[in-house]
Order: sequence, then C-alpha cells, then structure tokens
Amino acid sequence: MHTHPTSQPALVLGIDTGGTYTDGMLMDYHGRKVLATYKSITTKRDLSIGIEAVIEGIHLQDPAQIQMVSISTTLATNAIAEKNRKRVALLLIGYDPELIASFQMENSFATRDYHFFNGGHDLFGREQQPLDLDGIAAWVKARMHKVDAVAVSSYFSPLNPTHELRAFEAISNICDLPIVLGHQLSTRLGSVERSTTAALNASLLSVLKEFVAAVRGAMQRRGIRAPLMVVRGDGTLMSADDASFAPVETIHSGPAASAIGGRFLARLDDALVVDVGGTTTDFALIRNGAVAITEAGATVDGYKTAVKAADLFSIALGGDSAIDISRGRTVRIGPRRVLPLCCLAHQHPPIKERLRHLAGRGRQTVAPTQLEYWFLLRGTPASAMLKTEREKRLVGLLSQGPRPLSDLLKMGNAHSALQLGADELVRLEIIGRSALTPTDLLHVDGRYTAWDRDAAQWAVAAAGRLQRTAVDDFMRMVWNKITERIIQAVITFLTGKAWPPTARTAAEEADGWFFLNSLYDLNADLETRFRLRRPLIGIGAPAVFFLADVAAKLCTELILPENHAVANAVGAVAGSVVVTKEVLVYPRMSKDGVAILGYYVQAGKERRCFDPLDGALAYAVQVSRDQALAAALQAGADKPRVVSRHSDDGLDTYRVRATAMGRPRFSEGGVHSRCRLNNMSFSR
Repeated sequence: MHTHPTSQPALVLGIDTGGTYTDGMLMDYHGRKVLATYKSITTKRDLSIGIEAVIEGIHLQDPAQIQMVSISTTLATNAIAEKNRKRVALLLIGYDPELIASFQMENSFATRDYHFFNGGHDLFGREQQPLDLDGIAAWVKARMHKVDAVAVSSYFSPLNPTHELRAFEAISNICDLPIVLGHQLSTRLGSVERSTTAALNASLLSVLKEFVAAVRGAMQRRGIRAPLMVVRGDGTLMSADDASFAPVETIHSGPAASAIGGRFLARLDDALVVDVGGTTTDFALIRNGAVAITEAGATVDGYKTAVKAADLFSIALGGDSAIDISRGRTVRIGPRRVLPLCCLAHQHPPIKERLRHLAGRGRQTVAPTQLEYWFLLRGTPASAMLKTEREKRLVGLLSQGPRPLSDLLKMGNAHSALQLGADELVRLEIIGRSALTPTDLLHVDGRYTAWDRDAAQWAVAAAGRLQRTAVDDFMRMVWNKITERIIQAVITFLTGKAWPPTARTAAEEADGWFFLNSLYDLNADLETRFRLRRPLIGIGAPAVFFLADVAAKLCTELILPENHAVANAVGAVAGSVVVTKEVLVYPRMSKDGVAILGYYVQAGKERRCFDPLDGALAYAVQVSRDQALAAALQAGADKPRVVSRHSDDGLDTYRVRATAMGRPRFSEGGVHSRCRLNNMSFSR
C-alpha cells in the first residue's frame, strides 16, 4: 500500500471474524493511520451479529464516508472442520474406481455421496471413453431431493472440459441445484485434489452467500454503501460476489489477513508473524515483503485442495484455552476454548464465593470437575431445539444459573461429561463452558484485569491445591508449558519436523534433551540455543503476554507494532486485489501417439489449435493477460497491472500464467452485482 497525496482521507473498514472475537478497525487508507478499533464476541451461530456490533462500536460519524469494507472470515474453514457443510453429490467422470481404492482415497472427496461414470480425457485432451450421459441423468434424478448441490469433476478436465460442460447441461435440464465444475476452480492436473475442491466449494456455496447477504444487510442498516471485499486464503482480496461463487478460496482467510496486517503495521519485509488469539496461535512467514505461499494447495480438516493459500501453521492455544488438570495431576492447555472463570464470575457474582470456598477447603480433596462450570449462553432455549430427554434435563438444571460440572455429573448420575449428552448443545452455542485459562492467570498477576480478579485468584489457588503446589509455582509451570508449546510450533513450522520427538532412540532422546536445555539451561557445563534468524512480529491482544519469553529463548527481537491487537482487521484491508488466469498449451498428437501435429491452447472452455509452438504460446500469453485484466477490473481492482510467465509442465505441455493486481477500487460503483465471466456455472 502506498501513501497517496490527498487532503481527503479515504476511510476503509476492516473486520476479522476470529474464533473468539470479531475485530473491527477504521483506517485512513492512504495515510496508513488507524483511526478507531473495536472488539466484539464472535457469535458462531450468526457471524453477522458480531460484525454489526463492531460497526456500532466504532461509532462512525458519517457512514457515507466509508469507501470500502473488507472482511476476513473463518466461516469456510470452520464449516469444514465442524462438519457443518451442505450435502453434495459428486460426479467423478473417467476416474478409475480400482485406482482410488488401491490408494485408499475413498475418504478424500469431502463427501460420501459420489459415483463413477464413464468418460474423461487423457493427458493430450483426447476422449478416453464416451460420456455416460444416461447414467448421469438417472443418478442425479435419484439424488436431487437428497442433496443441496452437485459437483462435477472429469479426468483431465483442465485440458479438455467438454465432458464437464456436457454434464452441466444435462444436470441443468433435470434440477435447479447449484452445480460446480472442477476445471473452473483449478487448472491443476491433480484429479483428486480438483474433485475435492469442487465438492468443498459446492458444500459452502449457500453458507458464504448467506453470510455475505447478512454482512451487506448489516452495512445497509448502518448506512454504509461501500464495496464489500473478502480476504482470500493467500491474503489477497476478492469481491464479495466472487467469494459467494468460490467460497473454497476463503479457506485460511483469517490467518492470512493476520499475516498481512502484521507485515503492514511492522513495515518489515522479513519476519515470523505469530498471531495469538483467544482460540489459536497462528504462524506465517514474511519473505521479501510478501506472505509465503504454499503452491501445494491448502489442507483443511485432512482434505487436500487445489486452492493456493498462505503457508500457515496453527496450534490450538490461546488466551481462552482451558487449563485441564487430570486426577494424575498432569496439566494440559487446550485444545478446548472456554470462557475464563474470571469472566463468568464477573457476570455471575455468586461463583466467586464458590471458588473462594473451594480454595479454602483445608485438607479436603479438590476435584478437576469442580473447576469447570457450564451455563446457558442464550437463556432457556425453546423446547423444539432440544432433541433428547438428556438435553432437556441438562438445560433444566442450568436454567437457574451456571453450575459446576461436578454438580451436573452428580445430578445426572453420570461419571463423565460425555454421558451428559451436551455435544450438540455446545456446538449450537446453547450451552457454554467455563474453566481456568491463561486469561485467569493474567488477572492473578495483574497484567490484565478486565474482569473479576478475586475469582481468578481463588480459582488458581484451588488449581494449586489440586496440583499440590504453591500458586506461584503453578503459574510458572503453566507459562513454561505455553512457551514450550509455541517454540515447538515454531520449530515444526520452520523445519517440517515435530519437536521434541517422542524418544524411541538415543538420537531422539538427545534431541529432546537439546530442546529442554535450550529453554531451561539444565546442564551447568553445556549451553545450547535456538536462534531465529528473523524478528518475531507479535499480533493479537495476548501477544505481549505470550511471546516475550518465546522471543528471548529464540534469541530474537519481539516487535509489537502499534494496533497489533487488531492487526487481523488491518490485514483485511491492506491486501491487493489479485486475479490469476492460467492457460494450458499441450500437443495435438497423431493417432498413433508418436508425432506432434500441432498444439492446443486451452483457455477455460475455449480451445484453439496452432501449428507452431511459438504461435500457440504467443496466443496463450495474450488471452491469459486479457482474461486476467478483465477479471481483476470486474473484481474491484483499480488500474491493475498485469504480469505473465510460462513454465514447462513436461511432455511438451506448457502452463501460461497471467496475474493482474491492483489496490481495491473505492468508488461506490466499483463492484457491481454481475453475471459471471466465461459462463461460470456455479448456479443457474
């Protein structure tokens, strides 16, 4: 982003919806100045609630002055991870069922409702079998009322999408379901990744469309008439319309925005960005002024896609991670996110007295279940929302106020939380859980005191009794574990190897010793150290508390830029609009497959044949540049510039890539609702 000489500030609103908080930030875009910030609790049942709260909390004096709104969202990633996607029927054309079975890839398609059909093409774009249109029609007719969308992936469709396009026409004549075609999402030749991407995209269509509609509704109610942009998983911006049609591209949107925001605020071109949130801690590298990208494709919940995304690493550790203490006195931090006990006691004062009593019980044993409370998040729900008698009984017990888990187990005649049948109620955000967290520890030592400090002190004292250790020793042990976890994650992220390894050999035992000695100087004669060769940029509200020891033990500088607490929201507006178009050039072979008769240029669904390779490459460069420029203008880029390059894919096949990029266009008419280019067929 460049400074723009103007007397009139260009006001932009950046919003990030994280797992715990929704952050908002008002910025003078050209002046690179943050004017206002606000945080709201993320409401997973309806993310637009938190977004509207942020818009209200920023107190816009004149909403009409907002020239752009951009959001980063965990919606797509969470929908996949939480199995909250729509039902998809996946058609696999020309795929070999035996090959899929032999490599045990049956669970790779992101849907269990898939079927194989004859058809597809080979690596020279030649039809390998006639397309089974009758079989496709019959199968879709049998499933059309059981699914929410259809995805189609044909073998080598980036080289020849004819069978996908014919299947689209046949399905369109049968039903009105949204239809996703694999070749329109990726030109990569990895057939499984492309089909997985198509299925995931189909499953997210209505989710993202509803979200975008809700955000636009919140903007309209607040009098904001600006273009709406969404952060891609690689940190670039796309229009909200494009996000609605290709929601799979928003996988890792939130962490990518955090990395962009950290780089923007710190103004460093080489650094490790560590984003500490309430739920997770995320890691990203900044190299040569850009977020490192993985070309291998984003992976989420075990599904490998063909979507380009930032090279990220995440661990389930944050300010609201539960500190679980088992009866064996082992301590685990995360992966559960809970409400800190100091916050719950602030909302329900009687809890503080129960915690005080628990901490002062003399020789009586403290049970771990006495340090966890359950409560209703939204008051007593309607009976129609409760599916089982166990759910009704549990809600009835909580209707009078929060209760410790120990009481709920006793009243429910249960031995474990699993027997209470609360999983679905927790997922639907009907029931919340509260326990000891790092945030409570921050209240005890006075570094952060937003809620009830006395309640936190009593809770930590009870935990110390449970651990049979002094409070100071207990807190030191927890912070050491947090530092260890983050350093382990840094090493794993940068090396691709888990640290420290489970000691099975003498070498692995030495590795574990090296790790611990580097952190705690265990040996009086041998000094060992890790040294991070770039500074560490800390972002997120808890970063100042979590990362000071981490930076010291990695022998590097910790940089906490101004407004680092909302760097993710800054990153939502700091990216550029980037559109890449790829065109494939591959040989037209003789019937015997020996001689090259010419070259095909495949640009989307259009294919042209050339005799000389030079002519084919020249045309591919021109058409890719034209497509990239048109798409970038349509996506909301202001005066985009285009760069192109081509690479040899082997077997006389070439990949020509044109990338158009520019800063987002701010004029109100900059991004229109529109028809898709190139007959994009995500919906009818």
